Amino acid sequence: MPKPAALVMATDRGLRFRAVEALRSSGLVDLDHDRPPDFICLACSGSLCAQDIDAARKVSGGKPVPIVLMTSKGSEDLAVQALRYGVREYLRMPFSRHELEAVIAFLQPPARTQGLIEGERMVGRSLAVQGIKAYIERLARTSSNVLITGETGTGKELIAELIHQNSPRAHRPLVCINCAAIPDTLLESELFGYERGAFTGADVARDGKLKFADGGTLFLDEIGDMSPYAQAKLLRVIEGREVYRLGGHKAQPVDFRLVAATNRDLDSPGMEDKFRRDLFFRVNVARIHLPPLRERKEDILAVADCFRKENNRKFGRETSGFTAAAEQTLLAHDWPGNIRELKNVIEAAFINLSPESTAVELPALFREPIGRKNEIGVPELDRILGALSETHWNKSQAAEKLHWSRMTLYRKMLRYRISDLTKKAAS
Repeated sequence: MPKPAALVMATDRGLRFRAVEALRSSGLVDLDHDRPPDFICLACSGSLCAQDIDAARKVSGGKPVPIVLMTSKGSEDLAVQALRYGVREYLRMPFSRHELEAVIAFLQPPARTQGLIEGERMVGRSLAVQGIKAYIERLARTSSNVLITGETGTGKELIAELIHQNSPRAHRPLVCINCAAIPDTLLESELFGYERGAFTGADVARDGKLKFADGGTLFLDEIGDMSPYAQAKLLRVIEGREVYRLGGHKAQPVDFRLVAATNRDLDSPGMEDKFRRDLFFRVNVARIHLPPLRERKEDILAVADCFRKENNRKFGRETSGFTAAAEQTLLAHDWPGNIRELKNVIEAAFINLSPESTAVELPALFREPIGRKNEIGVPELDRILGALSETHWNKSQAAEKLHWSRMTLYRKMLRYRISDLTKKAAS
């Protein structure tokens, strides 16, 4: 495989010379090429302006060529500024061959991973889900920090897995930490590790979870529940990219991509005294919000069918679908527990399923309260999807059931973006 072609740009001739020599001595890039560059190295002495970025993009002929910032006077502010300008990677001079190899790897298109985006592990045909999938594919190629928000049970950990498995870091670990489950008394030993003799029972030195994530991805679940003490410790690691074992005096460098998740609104005024603003700004570089299941009703049957197939394998059954009444009940429920609640309801249905049944019916304890809902209180979208499901998507019969004309039903379907894709997702 040929070396990637690199082009070095700088307004300072001395700085450009040092950048070229550093790249040339690494032997990893081709600087003497007559082809379009695979990436542009933009060298600066500590400040960056929009004119520098525009000049780099003009040299590339308008094509989306990745830009790597090279600087001898790096800072957190410069790195954040570079990200906002669309710079893909950041190298502080002098840099090691390993650091340059990592940057080149990040710039390569990631290998497609079956069973994730393409394998429909994230199920749904709604506009919201399609937008999230497309954003994940773009975001996974970068090394930017990510904040995932959404209600409990919406699938935040799954998103973290998708980002990691579709990224150049996929061959390294994804380390998941529940921030609400680690007390302050165990924080340093769990996250940073400890030296032998640091405390009673520390018979051998041990790396912490942050070191385990070196080269990979660190997923901090429920980061909004972190104590102020833990937030301060994490902020220091993000800024310095190094950890000290408990009882140790030697820094250990760490290189991980940070993905955090929370069901809290961290940028609300009410969280200002509970969550550090400086930590929030460092975590909230890229943002993914997962809408609750009640806001994407058109995905419910597709997600439920995915869990049905999963339970077919788990229970050794061969069901072919849901009963019409079960589908209507699934669509009528608001799902306060979101996807996690839906998964548990489908599993409960299989536990109660009679041996001869080929269509899944929902448990009575779940079905009966939903059935007692007054139809007036059911949202219009729910009524439309329920009627379509009950009539097997026969629009004439669905319109009759709703006491509408066929054209009224079509207008309503257009308004709520209900299409044949919704039907396919449910089948």
